This record gives sequence, C-alpha cells and structure tokens, in this order.
Amino acid sequence: MSFKAGFIALIGRPNAGKSTLLNHILNYKVAIVSNKAQTTRNMIRGIKTTNDFQMVFIDTPGIHKPQHELGRQLNRLAFSALEGVDVIYYLLDATKPFGKGDQFVLDLCLKQNLPILLILNKIDLITKKQLMELLLQYSSMEIFKEVIPVSAKNNDNIDRLLEVTQSFIPEQEAFFSDDSMVDFPEYFYITEIIREHILHLTNQEVPHSVAVTLDNFKEDKKAILVQASIIADRDSQKGILIGKQGAMLKEIGQNARIELEKRFNKPVYLDLVVKVDKNWRNVQKRLNAYNNWDLDE
Repeated sequence: MSFKAGFIALIGRPNAGKSTLLNHILNYKVAIVSNKAQTTRNMIRGIKTTNDFQMVFIDTPGIHKPQHELGRQLNRLAFSALEGVDVIYYLLDATKPFGKGDQFVLDLCLKQNLPILLILNKIDLITKKQLMELLLQYSSMEIFKEVIPVSAKNNDNIDRLLEVTQSFIPEQEAFFSDDSMVDFPEYFYITEIIREHILHLTNQEVPHSVAVTLDNFKEDKKAILVQASIIADRDSQKGILIGKQGAMLKEIGQNARIELEKRFNKPVYLDLVVKVDKNWRNVQKRLNAYNNWDLDE
C-alpha cells in the first residue's frame, strides 16, 4: 500500500477533550490539559508517523462565546485551523447534551466540504445504553463519515480512529521527518508547562487572565536555566499567584520544574516572577507577544 500523509483538525467546544485525545494518539505530551476553558491558546501541531502514514494533528482552542479580544482571537485561530486540512475531527463530550454552541461549531465544519469524523469522547463516563442511544442519534444525522466513540483518557478505540482516518488522507510523501513529534520550538513547551500548573493550582478568574513569557533560557550539558514571567492583568491576581509568603509561586515553580526535568532529563533551575500588565487580553500586540501567535511569522 502506498504511503499516505495528511492534516487533521481537532475542533470542538471547550473541554471536549481535544488536547487529551491528541496526547494519547501520539503517546507523547504535546498539549497541556486542564478542566479550565481556554487552556489551549494556540494551534498545537502533533505529528504521528508510521510505516504507512504520517498524520499531522492540529489541536485548537475550544470555540466559545468570547468576552474579550483574547476570546475572539482564540475563536479565529480555531476557525483558521480548518484551512488546508484533509479531515475534521469534530469532538463532542458524550456526557453533555447537544446544544446551540455544538451546532454553531458543526455548522462551521459543514461549510468546509471536508470529511467530518464525529468523535464521541468521554464514553467511560456514560452507560452502554446511553452510548447506544447517542450512536443512533448522531448516525441518523447522515452528515458524518463515521461516528467513533472514544475515551481519550483511557485510550479506548484510538486504533480504530486512526484506521478510519487513514482512509480519508491522500497518498503523498511525508511533510516532516520520521522522528518529528511537534513543529513548535522547545521554549513554547516550557511556557505552556508553567501555565498548565497555574491552571491546576489556581481557581476562578485567575487562569483565564494569565500568560507566561520566557525571559531567559540557557542550557549546557549539565543543566538548564529558565527565567520566566507570569503576566496577570490585575494587581489582585498578582497577590493570588504569589500567595502567602510566596507559597503559591513556589508550588507552581516546583511542579513545573519537576515536569521539565523529566522532559529534558537534566536538572532545571526555574526562576519565576509575577508581573501585572493591565487589560493585556484586549491589546492585540500583547496578545501576539504573550501567546506566541507570531511563531510562524
């Protein structure tokens, strides 16, 4: 059989499980994960290559009703991911009823005139009877090439998903080398890991209004030095991020450092500071700088 290669966009509402699915498909962490909306702020590209195919998966921000320029920009990023792909993964959370937001995303996908695979995610959280009812409901819509139930968290049915996907991508040469897993620079991953631990450790409005920038990165054979800034948009958030006697900032730094050391397989010295840049989420120049949206420029 000839070699196949293609691009697949993962599209859906916030918390549908797009990033978790991508990480399990690759068996490698390329996208940070949390239960907070707006966790994914970029188009994350993960690459899976076998003897038969190369699939380039594009993880996208969850499409939502925006409250500020950051939210509007995240939606635009998700929309743009549909350009030039071969297949769309339309992800739904099987535990939630189909709503207006889901229909909005679906209508967007249908406009592309591309094969759409409905990925019914989180099936580990529903009964078999509920699953059968959902499969009948969505199959009867006759707009999806296939409805594939998966549990991204438990790695259920991922092989079937890839098998089906392979039938919809074209025969052509690979776009990336066999050992490529991502197509973004390492510093991007570092800032994302720091932000992920902020998401896990802070509550309510803080995660949505925080960005992380890399100020300095030095690496030698023995260790890595990372100096980074956590950007908040209000003084009150700065206090939360630092915590009583610096406890919160210390915990964020410790957790991020442990994960980075596993990734790089050497000691990491992580120095974090918290800064305030008021209303940065509504300033395009700040959005570009803080969210690495100029990586491809």
